[in-house]
Amino acid sequence: MTNLKNRLIYVMGVSGSGKTTIGQLLGQELGLPFYDGDDFHPPQNIQKMKSGQALQDEDRHDWLVNIHTFAQSLLQDQGGIIACSALKEKYRKLLSQNIAAQCFWVFLEGDFKVIQERMQKREGHFMPTKLLESQFEALEKPSPAIYIDIQNTPETIIQLILKELNDVR
Repeated sequence: MTNLKNRLIYVMGVSGSGKTTIGQLLGQELGLPFYDGDDFHPPQNIQKMKSGQALQDEDRHDWLVNIHTFAQSLLQDQGGIIACSALKEKYRKLLSQNIAAQCFWVFLEGDFKVIQERMQKREGHFMPTKLLESQFEALEKPSPAIYIDIQNTPETIIQLILKELNDVR
């Protein structure tokens, strides 16, 4: 497999699609650091989501800028993997501005019902299940991207991503 040093892999999808799990496993497999985009949210965004309110584009702007700034510095070092919902094309453009040639997008795609069930089972996350519908409404499927069906096991998902990364480089 070609070296992914100084490359960035964004793992994207709606909340509950498995971004963190897959991002961590992919990072371990590739020897790249993993970062969760949720960690870049300002406190007011987390509070808004905890209270059951969907984020608007204005709410997401500073969060996306923070991730993009971090991504640029990450690329100067070694590259890495960032999990980020990146639901709209304009968000992905901002996240990859001036670094698009170094970015890969992995889209974890799944059925609403499957993801809703996953969200209901997870504990300790600030995103309530009732906001899932707003995420599906906002979602604009990415292109180009590596599309992965989340009904596969995490191990199979990693193997599919690795194969696709090898094919696109």
